[in-house]
Amino acid sequence: MNTPLPPADELALIDRELGQLDARRLYLLARRDWLLRQPAPLVWGAPAAAAAPGRPKEASAPGAQNLLLTLGAVLLAVAALAFTLISWGSLGIGGRSAVLAVVTAAALVTPAPLLRRGLRSTAESVAAVGLLLTVLDAYALFAVGIPAADADAATAYAAGAAAVLAAAWAGYGRALPALRIPLPAALLTAQLPLPLAALAADAGPAELGWALLATAALDLALAASVPARWPARAAWIPAAALGAGALLIGLSESAVAASAADAAAPAALLAAVAALGVAAAWRIPGAWPAATAGGLAAVAALGGTARPELAPGWAVVTHLALALPLLAAVRVTALPEPVRLGLARAGAGIAGLAALWGCAAAVTALAARLRVLDEVWAATTPAAGVPLAQPGVAAPVALLLAAGAARWLSRVLPGRPEPAVMAVALGWGGLFTAPLPLGLPVAAVLAAQLAVTAAAGLLALRSPDRPTAIAAGAVALLGAGNVSLAALDGRAATFAALGLLGAGCAAGAAYGPAPRWARSGAAALAVGYATALVVALSALTDLAAPWWALPVLAVPAAVTAAGPGLGAQRLAAEAAAGAAGLLALALACGDAPVLALALALAGVVCAGSAVRADRRALGWAAGVLFVAAAWVRLASAGVGTAEAYTLPVTLPALAVGFLRRRRDPAASSWTAYGPGLAVTLLPSLAAAWGDPHWPRPLLLGAAALGLTLAGAHHRLRAPLLLGGGTLAAVALHELAPYVVQVVDALPRWLPPALAGLLLLAVGATYEKRLRDARRLRSALGRLH
Repeated sequence: MNTPLPPADELALIDRELGQLDARRLYLLARRDWLLRQPAPLVWGAPAAAAAPGRPKEASAPGAQNLLLTLGAVLLAVAALAFTLISWGSLGIGGRSAVLAVVTAAALVTPAPLLRRGLRSTAESVAAVGLLLTVLDAYALFAVGIPAADADAATAYAAGAAAVLAAAWAGYGRALPALRIPLPAALLTAQLPLPLAALAADAGPAELGWALLATAALDLALAASVPARWPARAAWIPAAALGAGALLIGLSESAVAASAADAAAPAALLAAVAALGVAAAWRIPGAWPAATAGGLAAVAALGGTARPELAPGWAVVTHLALALPLLAAVRVTALPEPVRLGLARAGAGIAGLAALWGCAAAVTALAARLRVLDEVWAATTPAAGVPLAQPGVAAPVALLLAAGAARWLSRVLPGRPEPAVMAVALGWGGLFTAPLPLGLPVAAVLAAQLAVTAAAGLLALRSPDRPTAIAAGAVALLGAGNVSLAALDGRAATFAALGLLGAGCAAGAAYGPAPRWARSGAAALAVGYATALVVALSALTDLAAPWWALPVLAVPAAVTAAGPGLGAQRLAAEAAAGAAGLLALALACGDAPVLALALALAGVVCAGSAVRADRRALGWAAGVLFVAAAWVRLASAGVGTAEAYTLPVTLPALAVGFLRRRRDPAASSWTAYGPGLAVTLLPSLAAAWGDPHWPRPLLLGAAALGLTLAGAHHRLRAPLLLGGGTLAAVALHELAPYVVQVVDALPRWLPPALAGLLLLAVGATYEKRLRDARRLRSALGRLH
C-alpha cells in the first residue's frame, strides 16, 4: 500500500485514531449501562393496545366530529327537500307557512347558542341547513304565488330571490361573524341577480355584458373596501370572471359590427371595462392583470369604431398605433405600479399580435419567390420576371411601428436583450418587404432589398451588443438568400446580385474590428457566392452540366492557394470550399469520365493543401479521391478485373508503410503493411476461388509465396501470415477437385475412422502438442 505520508507520520496518525475510537467505545458502553438501569416509563389510564408502537390513529377527533356533522347536515337537507317537493301539497296554506317559518327560524336561531357554548362546528352545520331552508322557502313561495309563470317570469323571480337571499345572508353573516358559511354564500349568490334580470328582460349581448360588468364592479368595490377581511379578499375572483365575460362580449360585438354606428354600443361597453380595470388596479395592490384587460379594452373600444371603415390590414395598423402609447406608461411614475405594468403589458401584447400578423404577411410574400425555381432565367431582363407577391402596405407599416416600439423599449430597459433583438428583426422585415407593394420595377425592388441586407450585415459586423449582432447576421443571411432566389429569374439580375453579395461578404470578412464569428461567417458566404457565380457563368456556356464541375473546382483551389493568408477566417473558408468541392462532384455524377477527372482534380487540391504542416490530414482525403478517380475511370472503361482496382491502392499503401517503418522501426508490420496487402490479397483470393482458369491462381500463389518468403526473411508477421494464408488457400483451391475424387473413391466408413484415429493420436500427445504450440506462438511473437 502506497501513501503520501512517511511511515513514521502514518504510524502516529493510526495510533491517534485508534485512541479516539477506544475512548468513544468506552463512552458508549457507559451510556448503555446507565440506560439499562433506568425504570420503564408508565402511562396511567392508557390501555395496553394504545401503547403498542407502530399503530397509527385512523381518524382524529376533530375529523370524526366534522364528518358526523356534515352527514347530519346532509341528511337534514335531504329531508327538507323531500318535505318541500313531496309532502308540501298535503298541508294547507297555514300548515305550510307554520312549518316553514318554524323550521327555518329554528335553523337560523340555533347557531347563536351553539356558538356561545363553543360548539362552532355544530353551529356551522345547522347554519348551512338554515341557508338551504331559505332557498326552499323562496321556491315554495314561487310555487304557491306564481304557479303558472312562464320562463321569463321564473327567471325574473329567480333574480329577485337571489338578491333578497344575498342581502339576507350577508346580514346574517354580519350578525354572527363567527360563522364562515353565510358571507361566502352571499357573495356567490350576489353574482346572479343582474345577469338573471337581463336574461328575463330578453336583453341582447350588449345588455348582458353591462349586467356582468355591473356585477363585477360591485365585487371590486367590496374587494377594495375591506381588502383584509374574508370574503372581500376573494371577491376579485368572481369580479375577474364576470369582467372577462363582459370583455369578450364587447370584443365579439365590436368584431361583427358592420358600421361605426353599430360599433358604438360595444365601444361604450369596452370603455367601461377599461375604466373598471384601471380603477381596480389603482385601488387593489398587485391587480396588474385588471389594468392589462383595461388597456386591451380601451384599444378595442377606440379601434373598433374605426375598423368598419378600414381595410383589414389598416385596421391592424390602427389598433397598433392606439396601443403604442400604452407602452409609455412604464415611464409615468405618478401612476401606481400595477397600473403602469398592466398598461405596458397590454400595449406590448397588442404590438406583438400586430407584429405576428405582419410577419405572416411578409413570409407569405417572400415565400412566393420560390416559383422562380420552376424555370430559372425565364426572362432575359429582370423587369420581365415573375411578378412579386403583394403583401399590402399595411404589413410593412405594422412591422416598422412594432420595431420602433421595441427599439424604444430597448432604451427604457437597457438590461434586457429581447427588445433590441425584436427591433432588429421587425425593422428588417418591414424595410425588406416595403418595396414589394409599391409597384416599383423588379430591379428597383431588388436594389432596395440588397441595400437593406447590406445594412443588416454591417450592423452584424459593427454592433457591440452580441445578441443584436447575431440577430442582424441572421436576418442578413435570410435577406441575402431571398434576394438571390428572386434574382434567378433574369440573367443580369443573377450576376448582379451574386456579385454584389459576394463582394459584400468578402469585404465583411476583411473588416478587422468585427467579431471573429461574424468575419468567419462572411468568409464562408463569400466562398459560397463565388461558387454560385461560377455555376452561373458555366450555365452561360454550351457545356453539359457535368462539365460545370471543373470550373467549380477552381474555387476550392483558390481557397487552398490562399491558405494561411486568410487568417482567422481560414477554417470557415475551407469548410465552404469543401462544400463547393462536394457540389462539383455532385454535378459530375452524370458522366463517369468527367467524374473521374473531377475526382482526380479534387485529389490534387487536397494534396496541395496537405503540403502544409497543419493540413497533413487532407493527405488521406487526397489518396481516397485518387483511388476513387481510378476506380471510376476503370468502371467507365468496362474493366472487371479485381486487381485493376486493388493494386492502385496497395502500391501507395505499401510505400507509405515502408516510409513509416523507416521513421519508426518499432512500428508493427500489421500497421505498416497489413492494410495494403489485405486490399489486394483478399479480393484476389475471392476472385480466384470462382475463377475456372489457371493464370490468376498461379500468379496469386506466386505472389503469396514471395510474400511468405519475404516475411520469413525479414521477420515480419503481416507478410508472413497473409502470404502464407493466401498460399494455403490457393493450394487448397487447386487440390480441391482431386480431394473430392479421392473422397468419392473411399468407403463411407473410412473418413470417420480416420478422424477417430487422429483424435486418439492428438490426445495421446496432448502435452507435446501444447509445447509445440507455445513454441510456435513464441516464434510468431518475436516477429514484427
